Amino acid sequence: MSDIIHLLPDSIANQIAAGEVVQRPASVIKELVENAIDAGADSIQVIIKDAGRTLIQVIDNGKGMSPTDARLAFERHATSKISKAEDLFALHTMGFRGEALASIAAISHVELRTRRAEDEIGTLLKINGSDVEMQEPVACPAGSNFSIRNIFFNIPARRKFLKSNDTERRHILTEFERIVLVNPQVEFSFVDNDVEALHYPASNLRQRIVNVIGKSFNQQLITLDIDTSLAKIYGFIGKPEAARKARALQYFFVNGRYMRHPYFNKAVTSAYAHLLPEGANPNYFIYFDVAPDTIDVNIHPTKTEIKFENEQPIWQILSAAVKEALGKFNAVPTIDFDTDGAVEIPIYNPVQSNTPPQVHVNPDYNPFKSTSAGSGGGQSYNRPKVDWEQFYQGFEKEKEVSQDTVLPDDDKTLFSAAETKQESEVSALDLNIHYQYKNRHILTSAKSGLMLIDQHRAHTRILFDQFIREIQQKKGISQRTLFPEVIELSPSEATMIPYLTDDLEAVGFDLSFLGNNSYAINGVPSEIMNVDAVQLIHNIINKSIETGCDVKEEIQETLALSMAYAAAIPYGQKLTDEEMNRIVDQLFASLSPKHTPDGKTIIAMLEDENIDRMFR
Repeated sequence: MSDIIHLLPDSIANQIAAGEVVQRPASVIKELVENAIDAGADSIQVIIKDAGRTLIQVIDNGKGMSPTDARLAFERHATSKISKAEDLFALHTMGFRGEALASIAAISHVELRTRRAEDEIGTLLKINGSDVEMQEPVACPAGSNFSIRNIFFNIPARRKFLKSNDTERRHILTEFERIVLVNPQVEFSFVDNDVEALHYPASNLRQRIVNVIGKSFNQQLITLDIDTSLAKIYGFIGKPEAARKARALQYFFVNGRYMRHPYFNKAVTSAYAHLLPEGANPNYFIYFDVAPDTIDVNIHPTKTEIKFENEQPIWQILSAAVKEALGKFNAVPTIDFDTDGAVEIPIYNPVQSNTPPQVHVNPDYNPFKSTSAGSGGGQSYNRPKVDWEQFYQGFEKEKEVSQDTVLPDDDKTLFSAAETKQESEVSALDLNIHYQYKNRHILTSAKSGLMLIDQHRAHTRILFDQFIREIQQKKGISQRTLFPEVIELSPSEATMIPYLTDDLEAVGFDLSFLGNNSYAINGVPSEIMNVDAVQLIHNIINKSIETGCDVKEEIQETLALSMAYAAAIPYGQKLTDEEMNRIVDQLFASLSPKHTPDGKTIIAMLEDENIDRMFR
């Protein structure tokens, strides 16, 4: 029997590795841009066409490569970053495993033009699915120019599972933003289908964050800066009033690398305890500088999950730093001693003699005399006259009325006639009477027992059905705003506007484009006049990003649900009998009265038998 185990060809091995390294066009951009930063580039241009399906091009002015290095860079495990195992624990660069370029070349058509500053001529290299087709000298600027065309051309199954262009573009912008935020010293440009969509000049860290997120965010940033022997932690946290219900701007970076870290996120959110409403999440841009040998960045193919050696001490340092920053900028309430009515405390002077205060008393004062002239220089005192009779006016009349309502002695009960009458009316109306419990729930009787209705969720269900009808029928009523508000979106948020424009207009929003990812809100739906329109649109966009935007019906439901939650009656609002009746009637007219559109319970029942069991 012949042997059955054999080595895979390099081309197949590279395609398998590409499944881990290259998940979508955004992965290619991440690897190429990080390589450009490692090469010392201070100006990087990213060009895409068809959301990276047709072309991904990254141009930098870094140190470039020699002809030999250019050819060797596309071999598996070829790297300039490490030479021995110990180097893995002292990494100062982004890439180091030598798999990225080999994986990219295995699933696309690659063209590289590169030249070192000291060379007069550069190198042109063309690779087609791991096969080198051509390498020749060429005139080109110093640096590197990577062109990646027809990604996944030889793996149809992977190409078929790519999402829509807008979804893939959003993933590209997300990766691009993460790199831009951690490298403010580098100038970045982003060109989408021959149009320069983004341009970030080199700047300081705060200015870079403002350029990416929006100018209005500048006033919401609180500086964070602490330096210890374990880590240097710096960056910015958001003020509590800037917190978001969903998709808050939360970024962690360690040694110039983006990371996800739920444990450190808990340290930040715990510092905001009692400062944020329930469900709100703070914004933060926090950067860690730690010794490279105290972290492990190689526990995940995308290197976004990083293990820290001193995790618990850094957690405590981070929590204390955030609390200090919030307190320093008066985000935490403090006692104000600078009041106009404060007592002035004199400065102690040991030389100066102090005279104790003197108390003057009139020994002849008699408080029981209406008018007295005390001897010894006392002043006369007039006792004020009080007309006590006015407090008793109408008392006898009320007493007579109350006595008239008392039943005869032989029919006396614990209830007055008025109370008896009211009781009979309640029993007659029965199901039409509702009771609001703690301004949160509506209690009403049902055939099988006592029904409890969550007022906020019930109104959410009602409004959702209404907004869905308006979107589908395009009958939303718009209320013009007296002073239009301006909403500034991040690049990833702005890509959602074309998908949402028609539906936003259908429910009553009127937006006009101002340029640079900014929009003016000229009109809002008449049902949400008292809602923050800017925050609502942010929530709608972020919810659409979370749920995906490939199906029109899902977009409409996301829009309707976001608006319904924003406009629904809040907890704590007192309702009139008429309002409770209307909510109950409209709720049971819905096709799904028991649950909100996102599956939360609206109605709970307390059965008659359970009520009877309580009194046994």
